[in-house]
Amino acid sequence: MPRVKADKEKTAAEQPFPSLRGQMEVTESRPTASEGITVIQASDISATSSSGMNGEESGPAFDALTAEQASGKSQEMRRIPVPSHRLTPLKNAWKSVYEPLVEHMKLQVRMNLKLRAVEIRTSPSTTDSGALQKGADFIKAFLLGFEPGDAIALLRLDDLFLESFEIKDVKPLHGDHLSRAIGRIAGKDGKTKFAIENSTRTRMVLADTRIHILGSFNNIKIARDAVCSLILGAPPGKVYSKLRTVASRLKERF
Repeated sequence: MPRVKADKEKTAAEQPFPSLRGQMEVTESRPTASEGITVIQASDISATSSSGMNGEESGPAFDALTAEQASGKSQEMRRIPVPSHRLTPLKNAWKSVYEPLVEHMKLQVRMNLKLRAVEIRTSPSTTDSGALQKGADFIKAFLLGFEPGDAIALLRLDDLFLESFEIKDVKPLHGDHLSRAIGRIAGKDGKTKFAIENSTRTRMVLADTRIHILGSFNNIKIARDAVCSLILGAPPGKVYSKLRTVASRLKERF
């Protein structure tokens, strides 16, 4: 008797419940175009993705923005005041100053004699958004005393900077002590100044008690350290030995 009862339970477990048979049957119904529903087939999606991967359809191509469009203004202008002692050098070198700004940077330049300032502004043909700032830095470098051939590097390179400081910022000197410090920086016939410039690949201007250095960030730091050592009273021979080491390291880099 127990064996017959087990066989009946096994056959009952294999058959589905009659009440759940209707729920287990799944009917597939697809919408049609007549019902107002857009039907997208899987073949359409695969065709679209394959055409995009093959490069048949490229993205939108836009022209490069001009400087005026990038800034959002019709024209931008800068006014650089000219010191009285630099009016004559600017007049003599005017051609070498405005030619790179007009021909290469596509800027408009004029000299305002009433205000004693150089005015530069963008033009419709200016393509570089940073042309105005580069032009202003170029004129400022010339007005500080740099030659146009040295200052023009500010227009061509992006990693050049100007740094200015006074001798009194390093050490408060007065009278003959200040004059001797200036003489130690310049050297006999400018020998020390040229040695610092050539070894550090910078350009330097001594304007009374102010010192202006033009170059890259690391080179300016090396030149500034050498000048500060001379101001503090270090012997020129010791500074020369340090500059030789620095020059050999810079040659190894390049």
